[in-house]
Amino acid sequence: QVQLVESGGGLVQPGGSLRLSCAASGFTFSNYIMSWYRQAPGKERELVASIPSSGGVTNYADSVKGRFTITRDNAKNTVYLQMNSLKPEDTAVYYCQARSQDLSTYYWGQGTQVTVSS
Repeated sequence: QVQLVESGGGLVQPGGSLRLSCAASGFTFSNYIMSWYRQAPGKERELVASIPSSGGVTNYADSVKGRFTITRDNAKNTVYLQMNSLKPEDTAVYYCQARSQDLSTYYWGQGTQVTVSS
C-alpha cells in the first residue's frame, strides 16, 4: 500500500521558517522523482520544487528560488522542503508527489497546511 505522509506544516510569521517532511512507503522510493506542490485557495496546484531519484540537480519555481531547499534521504524514504524567509503568499496546502522516471506512475500525499501570517 503506497503512502506519502506530509508533516511539518503550521502557522508562522512572515520571515519565519518551516521544514516540511514527506515519509514514503509502499514503493521503491529511491527510484522515484520527488516533488513538492502547493495549492492556495482559488488557485491551481503549482510545482514548488523537485529532486531526481538519486539527488543532484534540483528545480524550483521562480517564486521560491533562494528561499526554499528540497532534499531527500533515500535511506529514510523521506523528502524534505526547507522553507525560509516565508511570505504571506506562500500560504497554501503543500503536497508531496512521487513520480516514476518513465512518468507513468504518480502518487500524492494528503497535504499539509502552511499559513504565513502575522
